[in-house]
Amino acid sequence: MEVHFETCRYIVGRLVFCLWLCSMPTPAAAEPVRLIFDTDMGNDVDDAMALSMIHALQNRGECELLAVTVTKDNPYAAPFVDLMNTFYGRGGIPIGVVRKGVTPEDGKYNRAVVTATASGGGQRYPHDLKSGKDAPDAVAVLRKTLAAQPDNSVVIAMVGFSTNMARLLASGPDAVSPLPGTELVRRKVRLLSAMAGGYTEDLTKKRYKEYNIVRDIRSAQKVFAEWPAPIVASGWEIGNAILHPAVSMREDYGYAGHHPLVEAYQYYRGLSNDQPTYDLTSVLYAVRPNRDYFALSGPGRIIVEPDGFTRFESASGGQHRYLRVGNDQIIRVREAQALLCSEPPRTLKLKQ
Repeated sequence: MEVHFETCRYIVGRLVFCLWLCSMPTPAAAEPVRLIFDTDMGNDVDDAMALSMIHALQNRGECELLAVTVTKDNPYAAPFVDLMNTFYGRGGIPIGVVRKGVTPEDGKYNRAVVTATASGGGQRYPHDLKSGKDAPDAVAVLRKTLAAQPDNSVVIAMVGFSTNMARLLASGPDAVSPLPGTELVRRKVRLLSAMAGGYTEDLTKKRYKEYNIVRDIRSAQKVFAEWPAPIVASGWEIGNAILHPAVSMREDYGYAGHHPLVEAYQYYRGLSNDQPTYDLTSVLYAVRPNRDYFALSGPGRIIVEPDGFTRFESASGGQHRYLRVGNDQIIRVREAQALLCSEPPRTLKLKQ
């Protein structure tokens, strides 16, 4: 009888515990980050890797890719974005392109992957957009996308030049919004996560001039001086410290007979070489800011000088910060990014 009593008491205790758990309010699922991706697709392969990562994060319900805008003024840049979106089952995502932008030359992979043919003929990677010349202007896409979103809800990952964002700030009212560009950004954007500049003591002493800044200095000056929402910059030193393992490209994509990211990586970097992950870090912070992947500087202001050097001035209440990363974080970020990049598209028929 003593054993039976103890058993009953245990069962009753467990029932009470379960009822208490059931009575607890269920935490609300975090709303997906409303994301715009602004990229110079083709100048480096990390842009393509970052886009793959975005699609994996959307598969997980962590973000929603609202639009992609391109700052590389090359006819194959936007079609490459379209084929990547289509490969991941989201071919309808709006794409806008820069007009009279910098770097009009071909990249190492855009044309090759866009024009690749299947063994039986036709496109290896189906897509609808044949040329960037057929895509709408980036500022028009940005304004339409922002106007349709709730206030203070949009995160922009800017991983190329500042051209599109500077032109957005300078834009006037139009049919989609009565607000000028600066006010539209102030109302709709809660964060600009930018791959831009360099912020270590060593880079500062060398007056290091980062590529995304120096290719369009005037636009960068305008964005960092006038952007009316918070900016978090991932400096050159962050992506340079976190190398994507080439072995992942060789071994983690066997689910597909052909994969556009692997082909792009091969053309750009070669499958034996690790790749800096500059742009991936800005995307990872934009979608997962609370995972302790990175530390943040104190508040301040990023100043773009006439020669393209970026200088950070600490200031209480400043809206600019930059990322910092430690050795343990480098390992975690490297692994997270590799897993996300290689995640299979949900719509892909896996190779048997």
